[in-house]
Amino acid sequence: MSAPAASTPVHDVIVVYNVMVSMRDGVRLATDIYRPADGFEPLDGEFPVVMERTPYNKSKQAVMEEKGEFYARRGYVCVVQDCRGRYRSEGDFYFLRQEAEDGYDTVQWINQQPWCNGKIGTFGTSYAAWTQNALASLNPDGLAAMYVNQGGYNAHTSSVRHNGAFELRFLSWAFMGAATSPQAAAQPHIQKVLAATRTREWFTRLPLKPGQSPLSLVPGYEQWAADIMGAGDYNGYWQHPGFSFEHWAGNHSDVPILFTGGWYDSYTRSTLDCFVDFQRRKRGPIRVIMGPWTHGGKTQDVSFAGDVEFGPDATMGAAFADNFRDHHLRFFDHWLKGVANEIADDPPVRIFVMGGGGGHKTPEGRLFHGGSWRTEQEWPLARTAYTNLYFGEGGQLGTASPIHQQASSRFRFDPDNPVPTVGGNMSSLSDLFDVPAEIDAKVDIADRWGLIVSIGGQDQRTGPNVYGAEPPYLPLAARDDVLVFESAPLESDLEVTGPLTAVLWVSSSAVDTDITVKLIDVYPSSPDYPEGYALNISDSIQRLRYRNGRERAEFMEPGSIEKVEIVMYPTSNRFMTGHRIRVDISSSNFPRFDVNPNTGEPLNRNGRSEVAINTIHHDREHPSHIVLPVIP
Repeated sequence: MSAPAASTPVHDVIVVYNVMVSMRDGVRLATDIYRPADGFEPLDGEFPVVMERTPYNKSKQAVMEEKGEFYARRGYVCVVQDCRGRYRSEGDFYFLRQEAEDGYDTVQWINQQPWCNGKIGTFGTSYAAWTQNALASLNPDGLAAMYVNQGGYNAHTSSVRHNGAFELRFLSWAFMGAATSPQAAAQPHIQKVLAATRTREWFTRLPLKPGQSPLSLVPGYEQWAADIMGAGDYNGYWQHPGFSFEHWAGNHSDVPILFTGGWYDSYTRSTLDCFVDFQRRKRGPIRVIMGPWTHGGKTQDVSFAGDVEFGPDATMGAAFADNFRDHHLRFFDHWLKGVANEIADDPPVRIFVMGGGGGHKTPEGRLFHGGSWRTEQEWPLARTAYTNLYFGEGGQLGTASPIHQQASSRFRFDPDNPVPTVGGNMSSLSDLFDVPAEIDAKVDIADRWGLIVSIGGQDQRTGPNVYGAEPPYLPLAARDDVLVFESAPLESDLEVTGPLTAVLWVSSSAVDTDITVKLIDVYPSSPDYPEGYALNISDSIQRLRYRNGRERAEFMEPGSIEKVEIVMYPTSNRFMTGHRIRVDISSSNFPRFDVNPNTGEPLNRNGRSEVAINTIHHDREHPSHIVLPVIP
């Protein structure tokens, strides 16, 4: 018997909107079902099913056309569901906490339908990637394949909270969610207030006082936002299957999974943590693709990230001769329909190695950084030579370990004057923007949501468009609260691919403070960039009350020196001959992360702040360094 042919758009489509599917507690979730049809009649028989569960409105035109109709025309039943408490679904929304049980119950319901052949695949980006792994943590019958784009692994560790700090994008997300909630839609006066609320202004009034911000108009959103901002210890709260796939990995469905992510995505670390854990535990097969992309379901088909251009080879189409949507189709064709295609032979790891482009300015005004795709058999790469670059006197960075008996660099961290965020791995750090009054009623609130910070690769300089920056607009390195350690110009190309860790010996005048680390590829002066270009590659933060583990806070003894290991986002970048490797250290990166008041008060409930004098020690007994995964 010959193998089934690749799916082609040969069918008509019948859609049944807002089927109310009952969950175990009686709450009903609105579900649209797209079925292959002949004219106005759905085709008889059973079909493979693909499903997305989303908080972003299943009824958007793009969802209907690019997902529902796309799959149904190609011989799938496509199921798209509004998450609990979102849009047309009943119940109360609580960030991530209900997605495991609701997803499991929905899969069980699909299995009982006459049009389902027992093979169900899931897909989705961001929150809709979380919903996939959440339901798979309960191992439902019928789940057969997962295409997980840019989602979490453990909300406490590397996405919602970040080494103890909080990623403020989720407070932005709470304001957006409240404005687009059914509760707000049912009360136009409340929706009007929320639509006029500017998150960027409320960032200057943190922590929010209970009941004293517009978020309190939708109390459920105010509550879960306060919960995730204030719950610092890793305990049962964070170990729920909606939050921690790490905790539930042993129970997670053993099915083929493709993880896709980007080096400038907000879930870079989570994507690779998922891949490493599940590949170790499961038969899968489990695979991962990492491009130079920022966050989203469209960025895979563009060749730039922020202010940096990687060239035409950077797109999904260049890597696979497919756009992102068609690559989904080939994945599901193979695992749900048995189509013989190259998906079966894909390597475990495919990465885009950034760098090598020459650094000229493109016609669009971006730095040409370049790069190329490569296949690998594992992550981290087995041939990695982990190399220490030590911090030295005068801001030096090199392979020679310190020889001085005493050497340190200190800075003054004022929580009222945090270091502004310039680029990096972010999503949803956004705001609702104004639209002209004459078209106000025609624009959906969710479509007014736009970033308030630059993302992706950026020259590490401030300017009028940088949130929180003030004149004079100078490089971040010019600030007196940013320590800079920089190598000599490289004598040959150096590829850094893999996980990154900063190992620091730190002391502080405070009982609790933060330390931030940023890895930078420094371009030399050129005609297009006379002052050079400081390109951010990776960053991270560590809240020092969690320096000894995520389970419980332990305060510092002011003045005592302690070893702190800071896990950074992984990367793949080729530092070119003549470039310099730079590491910037400070104590804030705002509004990417919340600002530590340095007082040791309960998280998100501080009533004051104080200046901290923070010191990085880099002498013979305290050899602070960054560990680079160098590829020979």
